Amino acid sequence: MQFAAGIGLGVILFILLHGGVLADQNKTAGRVQVVSERTEESTVQATDTKQPERANSNRSANPPSGSKTDTKAKPTSSSTKEQSSRLQQHSNGKQTEKIQNSNLDKLMVHVYLTKQKRIETVPLELYVRGVLAGEMPIDFELEALKAQAIATRTYIVRRLAMQDRSGVPGEKADVTDTVDHQVYVPLKELAEKWPAGEEQKSSMQKLTKAVEETSGEVLTYQGEPIEAAFFSTSNGYTENVEDYWQLSLPYLKSVASPWDEKISPRYKQTVEMKEKELYRRLGAKDDGKPPRILETTEGHRVKTAVIGGKTFTGREVREKLDLPSSQFEWTISDGKATITTYGLGHGIGLSQWGANGMAKEGASAAEILLHYYTGVKLEQAYKLPE
Repeated sequence: MQFAAGIGLGVILFILLHGGVLADQNKTAGRVQVVSERTEESTVQATDTKQPERANSNRSANPPSGSKTDTKAKPTSSSTKEQSSRLQQHSNGKQTEKIQNSNLDKLMVHVYLTKQKRIETVPLELYVRGVLAGEMPIDFELEALKAQAIATRTYIVRRLAMQDRSGVPGEKADVTDTVDHQVYVPLKELAEKWPAGEEQKSSMQKLTKAVEETSGEVLTYQGEPIEAAFFSTSNGYTENVEDYWQLSLPYLKSVASPWDEKISPRYKQTVEMKEKELYRRLGAKDDGKPPRILETTEGHRVKTAVIGGKTFTGREVREKLDLPSSQFEWTISDGKATITTYGLGHGIGLSQWGANGMAKEGASAAEILLHYYTGVKLEQAYKLPE
């Protein structure tokens, strides 16, 4: 899922803004499946679950102050000219930034709406707002919402740049509105998502604020947008990407996430099934020996386990048994298997509930993102080198 060597995001955005993303759509090589998993609530389309937001821009709104002396003497003509020049440069810089972000917003995202079987085309930032509404609860902290917004924007900018339309029926759109890519609430549904009145007004204002305060911001590693994976709830740690997917990305490394256990309602869950059903779904036979874990990952999840004489990865067990997480333990008694899991999702990248926990403790969106994505930078997309 890496860009060709030497291609900066400046070049990528130039190509996208000049129609390159629409040309020769079928020549994308090495397409990779989407790597985001959400809160359980968000698996139902247009539900109240959403993911945390993007990082703060930290752009200063204050112009440089003029020179002053302790005696408050009137500035000389030279110092007045210098102050005026600095103020003009600051003003020009802010104006340039507005123009450049306006150009970025000209990027259009084509979203395949699965229920309606139609394509909705929206500007980039409106797409980010729609995903934010679909991926994270509106009652999450603003800084968590902003962190999610940045991750969301990074994901779609990277996908557009790679001309990746995998997972889209007929490959006639850029993404779908489901968890296969990012849950997106269409414009019409967004207006009806909350009851009319103050709740709707405040919810829309909060969404818009999260998007606008992070406008144009993306996460990069060595000058290129990252694979901004995210998930619902950690088991106390995130996972190294190579321990779950066949990928090696230096910014998706295991980090501590102690907040989830305190606040996520999905931190610990129990799944029950008949013992025969367990073996059937795994394609294994009961050999009379209890299942046992052979090895765990740095993220404290199951790496390999032996069940019915066969060795499975933790991911295989999770997917075959439809478990919330790949950290699990079990007991088998009287023909029934009871499996306890910790966390929800693949565990890679940003933990949404962890982000909310950090935000509750006063962390900014930038601090949240730099914690969960190792060694990345938070940058304005148009400022990246060509």
